[in-house]
Amino acid sequence: MDISETLQTLYTATVEQEDGSYQITVPEREIATGTIAEDETYRVALISTAASDVDDTETTDSIQPADHEDQQQDFEGPPVEEGEQREVEIENLGDQGDGIAKVERGYVVIVPETSVGDRVTVEMRQVRENVAFADVVDRNPRQEA
Repeated sequence: MDISETLQTLYTATVEQEDGSYQITVPEREIATGTIAEDETYRVALISTAASDVDDTETTDSIQPADHEDQQQDFEGPPVEEGEQREVEIENLGDQGDGIAKVERGYVVIVPETSVGDRVTVEMRQVRENVAFADVVDRNPRQEA
């Protein structure tokens, strides 16, 4: 499956019923990081996580702006390059167990052999317009609060 180049964010959510309607909760971090804004209208694409044959990029819900031309900033291409190293924090896991991290603009990085909460230094091995695949080069200790 292709992921749109206008992808704004990627996360996992559950459809819940409340007072005769169905809702998807947007995590607070999506607003806090500025990926999306309160009181704005977005187009939502739902991708089932039930199928066992989907790849990790298909395991989360995506939110895209309804009118991406007006909301899109002057960003050209992915915010990472192949071979680049970054420290990231794993926020979610895909169906196949790979870690999912985000960097600037909500850009998604898939990292195998990681768990939620891991802080790792990764090297980008494959970079696409809307998702990168990276390998762990160093495991950083968790910061205690």
